[in-house]
Amino acid sequence: MELTVVMPCLNEAETVETCVRKALGFMAEQGIEGEVVIADNGSTDGSQQLARDAGARVVHVDQKGYGNALMGGIRAARGRYVIMGDADDSYDFTALMPFVEELRGGADLVMGNRFRGGIAPGAMPPLHRYLGNPVLSFIGRLFFPSAIRDFHCGLRGFRRDSILNLGLQTGGMEFASEMVVKSTIQGLDVREVPTTLSPDGRSRPPHLRSWRDGWRHLRFLLLYSPRWLFFIPGLVLMALGLTVGTALTFGPVYIGKLAFDVDTLVGASAAVVIGFQAVLFALFTKVYAAEEGFLPEDRRIRRLVDVVTLERGLIAGGLLALAGLAGMVASLAHWQVRNFGELIPAESLRLVVPSATALVISFQTIFAALFISILGIRRTKETPADVAASAAEEAAEAVRMARPAAAQHEDAL
Repeated sequence: MELTVVMPCLNEAETVETCVRKALGFMAEQGIEGEVVIADNGSTDGSQQLARDAGARVVHVDQKGYGNALMGGIRAARGRYVIMGDADDSYDFTALMPFVEELRGGADLVMGNRFRGGIAPGAMPPLHRYLGNPVLSFIGRLFFPSAIRDFHCGLRGFRRDSILNLGLQTGGMEFASEMVVKSTIQGLDVREVPTTLSPDGRSRPPHLRSWRDGWRHLRFLLLYSPRWLFFIPGLVLMALGLTVGTALTFGPVYIGKLAFDVDTLVGASAAVVIGFQAVLFALFTKVYAAEEGFLPEDRRIRRLVDVVTLERGLIAGGLLALAGLAGMVASLAHWQVRNFGELIPAESLRLVVPSATALVISFQTIFAALFISILGIRRTKETPADVAASAAEEAAEAVRMARPAAAQHEDAL
């Protein structure tokens, strides 16, 4: 079978029959061998029977959520290609040929673009049209090397095996972003075609919740991009803290009538420590995600881990600790000059704060080197070749054990 059209369904009695008939009519008109699968997520309004009467196959998905329903339908699909779309009659299931042609041409994922194809009046709330979708799609393109302009279009087609191999896991509306992100970082052939969006045919409010689901999309994009979640903010904080801290270590800085002194130096120290910790978290996340298969292995991170060995990390941390201790000794000498009496904060903190910062970062460096070494311990994984070799050895052993028994039987005869 060439094509399966999958529609998630939760109480879509008003529109599901129309959508099924349109999709089946399209396949009949184009001579495509295919089916329509309704992934029902617990409808209580009779949507299941209406879909069957229209010619669809209904599969029940117990786990609630948009992503869970779709994955249930995709797993049940019999077609080599799958086109997914909402069962609310907002997408035109009679105009799926551009998706089919791109899939036949070798695409792994074909996204619809509603902004290029046309959005009918009233089909998309202004908040989604002018803020939500454009902003989240821009963030997706910024975080990942994707050219997709409409990350959240619900009408999309793909090779079933390619998408199943991605191991998609999210169960909610962020499933739409996960599919695009993972397809992109795994190097699949992702294309985009114009499609239209019409007002849905339901009298009830949609399942989508603008702010809740928008945050879930944004959260997913951040969690799958350690560079933007940890590394870049951390690097900016470190650079800012080091610049300001270095300047204030030698004395107060005046900008017009504003005077920046040791209080600002403490803040700069905190920025350095927080920024350094964020950069380390980016490294931890990358190494862990690559080892566990959540993200593809980054060759730059692998080279960095190979260069920054445990021993080198311990040496770097030790040198920073020595510098911090040296600063602490200098601060004690300064206190001794004052006969261990009351100190002037503007003088003493210029020694204590950088020294304490160096000590904190030294221990962070040592602990990070130890932790990365633990993450880098590769588990022994049984490969298909290992399985085949083990099976061959077991078969040979079985034959060897069977020969004496067979020989004894022949002697008895």
